[in-house]
Amino acid sequence: MKIEIITPDRKVYEGEIKSVRVPGKKGSFQVLKDHAPIISTLESGTVYIVEQDNKEVQFDIDGGVIEVRSNKIILLAEAVK
Repeated sequence: MKIEIITPDRKVYEGEIKSVRVPGKKGSFQVLKDHAPIISTLESGTVYIVEQDNKEVQFDIDGGVIEVRSNKIILLAEAVK
């Protein structure tokens, strides 16, 4: 799966990943390969990414929106700390 994390002023992260866990408005949720299409709002919190080599990367965001479709994830964050 491919992910892009973007803020209004820059691209923060882009890469091939195994999974991502995000702080949804109604609770944290995880996206794995072949996830059903979804668009969701996000709260402030931590985004946890597991890369292809099993390395975990974290980003603290100030809310935003995530779109998942055809194994491509776009996360539009208001800000990344």
